[in-house]
Amino acid sequence: MGIKERLLQVEQNRTGHKDSVAERPLEPAPKGVKSQEIAKNSTFVEIKKRCQKKAADDEAFYKAESNETRQELRPRLETLVREVAHEMRYPLSELEVRQLGVELLDEIYGLGPIEPLMADPTVSDILVNGFDQIYVERAGKLELTDITFISEEHLRNKIDRMLYLTGRRVDESSPLVDARLPDGSRINIIIPPLAVDGICVSIRRFPDQHLRAKDMISLGTMTEQMYQFLEMSVRSGLNMIVCGGTGSGKTTTLNMLSGLIPEDERTVTIEDSAELRMQQTHVVRLETRPPNAEGVGEVTQRELLKNALRMRPDRIVLGEVRGAEVLDMLQAMNTGHEGSLATLHANSPRDCIARLELMINLSGVDIPATSIRKQIASAIDLIIFVSRGKDGRRRVESITEVTGVEEENVVLQELFTFESQFDEITGRVRGRFKATGIRPSSSAKFSASGLKLPASLFTFSQDVS
Repeated sequence: MGIKERLLQVEQNRTGHKDSVAERPLEPAPKGVKSQEIAKNSTFVEIKKRCQKKAADDEAFYKAESNETRQELRPRLETLVREVAHEMRYPLSELEVRQLGVELLDEIYGLGPIEPLMADPTVSDILVNGFDQIYVERAGKLELTDITFISEEHLRNKIDRMLYLTGRRVDESSPLVDARLPDGSRINIIIPPLAVDGICVSIRRFPDQHLRAKDMISLGTMTEQMYQFLEMSVRSGLNMIVCGGTGSGKTTTLNMLSGLIPEDERTVTIEDSAELRMQQTHVVRLETRPPNAEGVGEVTQRELLKNALRMRPDRIVLGEVRGAEVLDMLQAMNTGHEGSLATLHANSPRDCIARLELMINLSGVDIPATSIRKQIASAIDLIIFVSRGKDGRRRVESITEVTGVEEENVVLQELFTFESQFDEITGRVRGRFKATGIRPSSSAKFSASGLKLPASLFTFSQDVS
């Protein structure tokens, strides 16, 4: 059943007779009541514009502070739609009036056409490539929507509204911005001339409830044995780096690990955009600040990390290591802040070590390569590598221990791994989680915490599909 038929059936159920939606000629006839379809019809767009202009003159609409108050104003918006349609001598069904009322609420108080996407819990990413092309990610897969903005100006107005809520701005002098929306979503905007084909908006959304260990196990992200080992590692104070590519689930994994930190410990988090959702009560959250319009006032992760060391933290959680703060992080891990956590962009555990070395070299500090590697090996205990497969599912592909330095190379030994194979027929990744049979060399840290590692953790093998 098509959209028009579904709308007609809904209207028939409400009124008991056929509505004129499917029978009267429109210019051209709207296919339904979705915002993107109404936007294609010039008459509907004009009705919407006139309603917005009239609503702008009514202070009641713009003084509504709560969502409940806004919903109470919806009948007034519907009355306004009827009045404008009557003035234009354009008949609307009650179904169309109600939908335009909802869209006006989204225009006045929300983000216009993408407001329904922001409310959709299945959408993890919203990618706007110009005003007429919007992609979303659901269950790890990208799909093109038929939602559009009316024009480039319409999109720019919504961007200004989003940034107004964050205290940031974007213009020709500052053509890109990275910010956090009030609901916790992360937004990146880049405009011409840097964006050649038009304004690009990328919104990374986070679920209201972060994934817990049992959820990650049921989804096939890891096994029960891997979780047990990670839980004991956090409690024992092992320093961990979660690495992986973009969208691989690093922040989700870090959230899960941070939730295992004991309640009686003081934790300081440092992020560019606050995304972590700590469950403990004794948490201090720090966030960087970009430079202002004059190019001053910037506060970097390195400055926050140095300050955090004066705040008597038991553990430090660094959202993402990406620059000069790496050396301060390693020193903190080596000087009494065991059990600290961080994420890093890398394509493998070995690449994680190489990236750490590179960032230290780029920090401007002249340190011999051998000393750098000794510092890394002394500070980091575990590297957790996560990835997103071709089927869109995220998995912990490797848990690797850093054991030391031999012949000027950092020595790694893999404790758990995921062996995968892509099935071309089903489009799914099949594979096996398994322990390599190697027990960690840091067993002394577990014993010092009163924990004993069961032998069964290092002998399992589990197929997944």
